[in-house]
Amino acid sequence: MNKVFKLISEGERLDEKQMAQILGMSEESVGEQLEELKKSGAFLGWIPVLNPEEGSENAVRGLIEVKLTPERGGGFNRLAQRISRFEEVESCYLMSGAYDLLVIVKQPTLHQVAAFVSERLSTIEGIVSTATHFLLRAYKEQGFLIEHSIEDKERLDVTP
Repeated sequence: MNKVFKLISEGERLDEKQMAQILGMSEESVGEQLEELKKSGAFLGWIPVLNPEEGSENAVRGLIEVKLTPERGGGFNRLAQRISRFEEVESCYLMSGAYDLLVIVKQPTLHQVAAFVSERLSTIEGIVSTATHFLLRAYKEQGFLIEHSIEDKERLDVTP
């Protein structure tokens, strides 16, 4: 395995100088390996891990289970790639089990997620059914725990 790839996959973002120090390599060598990883498609880029409950963008995330009719000679690939190209789609995964694809969508409102599913996604030929779930609260995001304030109550207030 490429040393730089292994280092990237194990931790947080490091700059080329830090990677070179950790790996005992020159910065130039690390840069060359990063370029190789980009060209091969193994390294797609850096993304920040954000707390979905903080900041100005309070978006709604929907998880959509999609059942497909597989195509002769292509299976699920063509439809999965088509769905992945929608700008609303954050992630798209082929799954085992009761449904074929898991599609994660991010939109400003619940209504916009619902509109995407009903007007754009479910109308694609080859989609048999969809089931949409909405993320209500995040406790861990991409390996990072999200701390909630002590003021969060374990139970809802009950009014007589």
